[in-house]
Amino acid sequence: MDVLLLILQNIIVPVFILIFAGILLHRKFKLDLNSLSKITFYYLIPAVIFVKIYQSDISIELVSSIIYFLLLQAAALLITTSFIAKVFHFEKKLVGSFKNSVLLNNQGNYGLPVNALVFRNDPFAMSIQIIIMTFQNLLTFTYGIFNVQKGEKNKGMAKQLMGFLKTPVLHALLLAIIIKSLNIKIPEMIWIPLEQASQGFLAIALLTLGAQVAYLKINSYLIPLIVSSLTRLVVSPVIAFVMIMLLGIEGVTAQTLFIASSFPTSRNSAAIALEYNHHPEFAAQVVLVTTVLSIFTVTVTVYLASILF
Repeated sequence: MDVLLLILQNIIVPVFILIFAGILLHRKFKLDLNSLSKITFYYLIPAVIFVKIYQSDISIELVSSIIYFLLLQAAALLITTSFIAKVFHFEKKLVGSFKNSVLLNNQGNYGLPVNALVFRNDPFAMSIQIIIMTFQNLLTFTYGIFNVQKGEKNKGMAKQLMGFLKTPVLHALLLAIIIKSLNIKIPEMIWIPLEQASQGFLAIALLTLGAQVAYLKINSYLIPLIVSSLTRLVVSPVIAFVMIMLLGIEGVTAQTLFIASSFPTSRNSAAIALEYNHHPEFAAQVVLVTTVLSIFTVTVTVYLASILF
């Protein structure tokens, strides 16, 4: 119990203090969410990715095993959500948003800060988190779009995927890998601002997340909301644990993958639901509920990761 309280106090509470600060600031001053989002996405996250990949020692074999794990995990979650949707007889359009609410999780402005706090900015653990985040972005702009386009006239998945290939997240990752593999030393005048941007990411990302959920409300979809939240926050880590055991993954890699499996639903799932009119109110509510409940579930997952692996 003491360990759980320490995790809650030293990792989860700091995260939610910054999220709550973002909620208060947005409600008071109506922050420019578009600008905050662009600063985070186009500057701070690429800086984090570049710095941590450049500093880490992660092999191609490990990257391959992580991607293999993530593909298996996504397949297992897809099978699980399909089964649950049939059991509860969810309406067709709700099924798409329900599946996305479980498969698409917040590995960016929630996952990266939590990883930084749990592993004390360890470049190796952060590199694994970055691979997970990149995989999630790719999943969002492929399956996430396809999932709500089935039967629709709108066929914009290829366009969305091309948009992902142009993102600074992917460019920063590839650039760091190339520079590191060529053993190029980065000049101090370039490294210092990159490192400072990387260090500033945590606070800005969580403030932005708070601002994004500041006006979300709970008003309907009780059963789907409960089922989706439990699947995302509880069932997903259970599936991850089973796969980690079966694949024989150990140490920091196992801890990182296990913790990452418990993160709340991504705002991208709500954005996709809104874009294609697939129960956007439900999708937005899942983001809020899973983010709030993750105070408790992620605390337990971090604790379990420390004793299981």
